[in-house]
Amino acid sequence: MLIDAMGTYPESAPTYTSPEKELGRDQFLTLLVAQLKNQDPLNPMESADFTAQLAQFSSLEQFFGMNESLGNIQDALAARESGDVLGYIGKSVKTFDRSIFIKDGTMDPNVYDLQDRAEVTISIYNDQGLEIRRIYAGWKDAGEHDLIWDGKDNRGDTVGDGIYTFELEAVDEEGFIVPYDPYLAGEVTGVTYQGGIAYLMIGNKLVAPENVIEVTKNDNTLPL
Repeated sequence: MLIDAMGTYPESAPTYTSPEKELGRDQFLTLLVAQLKNQDPLNPMESADFTAQLAQFSSLEQFFGMNESLGNIQDALAARESGDVLGYIGKSVKTFDRSIFIKDGTMDPNVYDLQDRAEVTISIYNDQGLEIRRIYAGWKDAGEHDLIWDGKDNRGDTVGDGIYTFELEAVDEEGFIVPYDPYLAGEVTGVTYQGGIAYLMIGNKLVAPENVIEVTKNDNTLPL
């Protein structure tokens, strides 16, 4: 009887699945009606059993209703998130990052922020983690400074297009290390989704929106 089969489903997760596909509320009701039509007249379903199956159907209805409500909430949140993220396209952003993008020997803007006055040496690394250029930048005051690199390695050859990283060696007059924050700046050219998570496209770099610390219009006349 159906009541025996229904007894095998977990009470905590009323998903009612079959080996081939999910058993929905319409299929459940069809099976229940068919059972009533085909039951043995000499041995009809007990009223208690019938009541139990109706209660199970009621629970199923509530489950589907809850799923539908949760789906609507999820869609609304996704739409809101997409709308917020898409608003970055065409704007310039600054984010915590050590990446340097090189194309045709020209790098995208990068900056670093010193916590104190320091003597600065910049090391540039390729995608294999090997230092390809070391630049002595001299003494820099506390605050934000542009990262200056001509796109050449230590031999004077122009490096290939790609993504590089930088590190600073910053020390004060007494030889103590001065902390700094590295930033990447650039225009957001698009948005991509990976694993259901939105990322901003800045050159060939994917940046999480939560890592953005500043957004400006492309003319840089008015912070947003």
